[in-house]
Amino acid sequence: MSGLTTKVGEGGRVVIPAGYRKSLGLKPGDEVVLILEDGEVRLLTPRQAVRRVQALVRRYVPRGRRLADELIQERREEAARG
Repeated sequence: MSGLTTKVGEGGRVVIPAGYRKSLGLKPGDEVVLILEDGEVRLLTPRQAVRRVQALVRRYVPRGRRLADELIQERREEAARG
């Protein structure tokens, strides 16, 4: 879909057109993530936001390294020290 013009309503509300909602799989009551980046507001689904963060982390964590396992191990060591 290309650009669309809409208005900001009472309380800062912006209507997301039906075609956009359908394309994103959004239903009334769904949560969205808003990111202010380079003077633009970007709307992401929570799944898109998680994928974006995962891609960012992958750039800094070597393949095969499991941060969750490292964190669990650190917590176990801390608990053992009491």
